[in-house]
Amino acid sequence: MTTSPQFTEFDRRAMARAIELAERGTRTTQPNPPVGCVIARGERIIGEGWHERAGEPHAEVAALRSLPSESDAAGATAYVTLEPCSHHGRTPPCVDALIRAKVAHVVYSVDDPNPQVAGRGAEALRRAGVEVSAGLLAAEAEEVNAGYLMRRRHGRPFVRVKVGMSLDGRTALADGTSKWITGEAAREDVQQWRARSAAILTGVGTVLTDDPRLDVRLPGAWRQPLRVVLDRNLRTPLSARLFEADPKPLIFTANADDERIAAIIAHGARVERMANGPHRATNDAASLRAVFARLGELEINEVLVEAGSTLTGALVRHGLVDELLLYIAPKLLGPQARPLFDLPPLTDLQQAQRFRIMEQRQIGDDLRVRLRPA
Repeated sequence: MTTSPQFTEFDRRAMARAIELAERGTRTTQPNPPVGCVIARGERIIGEGWHERAGEPHAEVAALRSLPSESDAAGATAYVTLEPCSHHGRTPPCVDALIRAKVAHVVYSVDDPNPQVAGRGAEALRRAGVEVSAGLLAAEAEEVNAGYLMRRRHGRPFVRVKVGMSLDGRTALADGTSKWITGEAAREDVQQWRARSAAILTGVGTVLTDDPRLDVRLPGAWRQPLRVVLDRNLRTPLSARLFEADPKPLIFTANADDERIAAIIAHGARVERMANGPHRATNDAASLRAVFARLGELEINEVLVEAGSTLTGALVRHGLVDELLLYIAPKLLGPQARPLFDLPPLTDLQQAQRFRIMEQRQIGDDLRVRLRPA
C-alpha cells in the first residue's frame, strides 16, 4: 500500500462520499465487495458511481459513465473505497478503464486481499504513470466491506449474532415462548440486517421450536439469503417453513442416514456431512469453524446468526462472534426465563469475555446495541 500523509479536507470529503455510495451496494453485490467511486477535478466532484450488482459494472466504470464524456476524467482524481481490480472476471479490469480515461491520480482506502488483485491494481496504475495514494478513511471503508475482507483474509464470513432480550438478559420464557420480546420496529430493523447478509444461520432447536422462515420481507428485496441449519441428527421436519422459499436451506449434519438425507434433498434442500460432525451439542469449536470455512468456500461474506442460547453461547465461547447485535426490550422476564447465552460458570471476573460498544440507537420502544469483542 502506498500511503500519503498529505490528504486534504476535500480528499476526506470526497472519500466519505465514496463510502456513502459503497453502502448502497451492501445488499446486492454478494459475493463481490460493495465499492464506491468519486471523480473530482480540483475540489469539485464531477462524477460518482457504485458497484450495484455482481456481474454489473464496478464502481470506477459506473463513475466514469456518469460523466458527460469519458474525456472529462483526463487529469482528474478518482477516489475509490477499494483498490481497483486488475484482472478479468465477469467485467474487464477497472485499472484499464481508469488508465484509458487518463485519470491523473487514484486515491483508494483499502488494499484488495483478493489474490488476483493484492497490490497488482495499484502497481498497474503506477506503471501507466498514474499517481496512487492509499489508506484514506481506511477504517470506515473496512467497515462497509467487513464481510468481504474477512472472507478474503481469513477464509470465513463475518459472523454477526442477533439476539432480542429483556432488561434482565432473558430471551424467552421458561417454556420457550419468545414472540414477541421486542417491538415491531425492532423486528423491521432486523429485516435490514437480514437483507445485507448472504446467509442466515440457525440451529435445529430453533427450527423445531419457532419454525422460522428466516427470509427477507422487505419491499423490492433483490436477493434472499441462504438459510443454513446446523442439525447433527437431521431432525429438521420436512414441513418446516424453511422449505417454502428459495434458496432452499443448506443443512450441515453428522447423520449418515441415506434415506433421511434423500428425503430432505427431495424437498430441495442441500445436505452436507462434515467429517468431524458439526454442531455436536453446539460446543465443538472445530466443527463450528469447519462450517464457517465451508461457507467461506461458498463465497458467503456475512452471516447473521439467529439461534438459541446453546448455539450462540458456543459461538461466543469459542471466539467466533465478530459482532453482537442486541435488541433490548424495556421489560423484565424473571429468573426462570431463558438466558441470553449458555455459558459455563465463571470463578473469577477476569474470565469474563469483554465487548466494546460500537453503536447504540433507540428503535421504537427498544434499544439496539452493536458490540464487537474487546
